[in-house]
Amino acid sequence: MPVALFPDDSSDVRPPRSAGKGRVGVVLLGLALVGAVAFSLVPSPYVIERPGPVFNTLGTVSVNKATVPMISIPTQRTYPTAGSLDMLTVNFVGNREQSPNWFDVISAWFNPSQAVVPLDSVYPPGESVKEADEVAAIQMSNSQKDAIAAALFHLGKSVPSTVSVAAIVPNSPSSGILEARDVILTVDGDPVKDVTELRAAIADSGAGNPLTIGIRRGSETRDVSVVPELSGGADPVPIIGIEAAVDYQFPFPVSIQLENVGGPSAGQMFALGIIDKLTPGALTGGKSIAGTGTIDSAGEIGKIGGIRQKMYGARDSGARWFLAPRGNCDEVVGHIPDGLTVLAVSNLEESVTAVTAIGTGSETGSLPRCDKP
Repeated sequence: MPVALFPDDSSDVRPPRSAGKGRVGVVLLGLALVGAVAFSLVPSPYVIERPGPVFNTLGTVSVNKATVPMISIPTQRTYPTAGSLDMLTVNFVGNREQSPNWFDVISAWFNPSQAVVPLDSVYPPGESVKEADEVAAIQMSNSQKDAIAAALFHLGKSVPSTVSVAAIVPNSPSSGILEARDVILTVDGDPVKDVTELRAAIADSGAGNPLTIGIRRGSETRDVSVVPELSGGADPVPIIGIEAAVDYQFPFPVSIQLENVGGPSAGQMFALGIIDKLTPGALTGGKSIAGTGTIDSAGEIGKIGGIRQKMYGARDSGARWFLAPRGNCDEVVGHIPDGLTVLAVSNLEESVTAVTAIGTGSETGSLPRCDKP
């Protein structure tokens, strides 16, 4: 009888496994993993924005390795303060010389306290990190002066001011026309008393339209013509290519000391700190209050960048109240960290009203919030 070489149920018969195919699969998986790791380490065209240090404007800071008051008013009577009026900062991970890798970028995308920001919007093409730091330092200096002026105006003091050219951006509309230390008197015939008014006048003119700028250079007064152009970045605005500085004639000296922090966004909290020190009673009532926002000499509070990161920084530092510029409300709604109450303010009067209500334990439910019209 012939012998059956296979079982009757041929469906149970499987061909022998190919060792070659298994090795190919392992190799392909290994290559994929290597590729993923390599890709994650490739520099990205982004920087990562995250919460930075928090500073109490009523407290002390380290300057040249010495501990000093952040705000000092040596020739005037000042009053005891309590609690904190915290200014917030953000840090950027990466710059044009060394941007973060894709692994870090992807991780930041899933962290609500961090933001992934296009590199060009933070460090414009053609601008070095050193140049960006110099611009930020000028902005910080201006914000401190504007905050002092706003606080003193709030307290009924007279503060005359002038605007001057601090630096010229190379190959900009002002190159060869304006010079450093030129005092800007007028724009198209209208007087200019601070940097905010100068920017508004340039914006109103628009790009491509000549501006007549009245200046004082040394002892000579003259008019020059500058044609604004649009800035780079995702939200372009008309610019003339200068960094402007404001100088005030303060009735008494006010010093604000802070190292290695740039930008204009601490203006509101500087002004509140000055007012608290120059008025009887602790404005905060011992509460921990944080906030952010630019300020001009008239006390108008402007929007800033990094509002979401600053809310997390405030919450993590122990603040339970946060003063946000009304102009940032669209970024605040739906992103407030648990445990933080955010109030919307548009000027220094509203800020003082909010802090006073919080400090005295008054009803705060009627104060403007970003989740309310």
